[in-house]
Amino acid sequence: MPASKCSICQKPVPPRAENASFPFCSRRCRAVDLGRWLGEEYRVPDRQADEQEDELPSAHHPDRQGGDA
Repeated sequence: MPASKCSICQKPVPPRAENASFPFCSRRCRAVDLGRWLGEEYRVPDRQADEQEDELPSAHHPDRQGGDA
């Protein structure tokens, strides 16, 4: 089985048993990845409009009473 590549630097990644930084090749690459998450460089995509069409508009939400804002 070929070794996987580090998602940061593309170097081969040693197996988990030999590498405390798995799935990265080093502590440096692990820290770079964390910095990217903390700097909001990675984002989870928003749901598509067609996935939201089954939802009620906020004015018709069952938990809201008429006239409450």
